[in-house]
Amino acid sequence: MTEHVDRSEPEAAAPVSAAVTPADAADAARLVAFGLQPKTQPARDQEYTELLRRYREDPAFARLADAVATGLGLVVLEVSPRAGMAVTAAEDSVFAVRMGDYARRTSADGGDRFLHGLAHLAVAAMAFPRPEDLADDGYIGRVSVNGVDAFVRQACRRLEERAQEQGENTDPATDAPGLETAWRIWVRRSATGATKDARRLAGSTTGIVGKAVAFLTDSGFLQRTGDDNGGTYRTTARYQLQVRDMAGGAAMAELLELGVVPITDGTPTLMPAEESDDLELVADAGLPFHS
Repeated sequence: MTEHVDRSEPEAAAPVSAAVTPADAADAARLVAFGLQPKTQPARDQEYTELLRRYREDPAFARLADAVATGLGLVVLEVSPRAGMAVTAAEDSVFAVRMGDYARRTSADGGDRFLHGLAHLAVAAMAFPRPEDLADDGYIGRVSVNGVDAFVRQACRRLEERAQEQGENTDPATDAPGLETAWRIWVRRSATGATKDARRLAGSTTGIVGKAVAFLTDSGFLQRTGDDNGGTYRTTARYQLQVRDMAGGAAMAELLELGVVPITDGTPTLMPAEESDDLELVADAGLPFHS
């Protein structure tokens, strides 16, 4: 005789998790898409605001959105009402901005690659000159094109003085890494160039800085505030997060170590730097582009 087994009895309860629906995946992808539109402000878009609220309140949705970002080669820096879905591209991401791409987008001369990288480093260092500025979510940095150029030129003079003090060759050296190459080129380049209608030349140092801040403005990192001093700009929450992400780079560290301390109106001042023998700069280290 075969014993009847009643399978109507409920088995031990397993953890229940809501199944991910296509609509959930679409919403998560939509949130990441907002993150890739840096000029879109959550406060001005109801859908964006709602998706951010859902991310903060629904852990499963947050994990889904993070997974979508990871699959696209993006790193989530912060998700908040102030910054939105702030993401940065990993080196292997299709969204990574490389110096070659930047040169094409700004019509920059490929031979000036280091100068453009140095301009970006200088903007970041001038916008957030102290660690506490970078750590303070409420801090707003302010820069100007002429101020950034003057800042770099003072850094160049400090580097030249350091080289002379150490008895180093101050002639351009093609194999010298990082800032040691860049300052030699920058200091010999005209600040504005000369045109019949008084426009600054694209290859001048203020022209290079102008391209850098225009690119950062188009990317939602800076906001233009006026035309004084070649153009004045204020930082955004997204830019602060981006600079935090790159702040550990050796090039940024060396630029700040020089002691060129800017003030908020875009006018730099030179302060004595602490002596340090243990800081080495690797070529391209800390530049805001992938090679």
